[in-house]
Amino acid sequence: MAKWGNVDYRQLVKLRDRLEKLQKTDLQKFNEQMVYELAARLLRKAVKRTPVDSGWLRNGWFIGGTHYNNGVYEIDVYNNTEYASYVESGHRTRDHKGWVPGRFMLLISEKELEKDADRIIEKRLIKILGEAFHG
Repeated sequence: MAKWGNVDYRQLVKLRDRLEKLQKTDLQKFNEQMVYELAARLLRKAVKRTPVDSGWLRNGWFIGGTHYNNGVYEIDVYNNTEYASYVESGHRTRDHKGWVPGRFMLLISEKELEKDADRIIEKRLIKILGEAFHG
């Protein structure tokens, strides 16, 4: 009868233990934290782009609560200042003869963040995987 040799299962046991540790990671909490982190980054970008006259508009930015709808995590980033939408999107002049172009503080910031979001999430995931596999 042929001899197959000796097998050392210690590495497989370590892998199993690490996978169990990873499985215990609270993914819902991770998702909520990521959504909030991305919203905070969006907020910082929008605030920096917001023009300052009296400071009311810049101080009017807020982050709402996290919601989970149909498999998607959502969070609101908004400005509750009465005239924020006019500054964001543009508006007619008082005499209705001209147009004041929008500043698109939130729109530009959102597009900018969209480019970086995958890298930000990947970095956080690598950190979690590193903690699970390397202690």
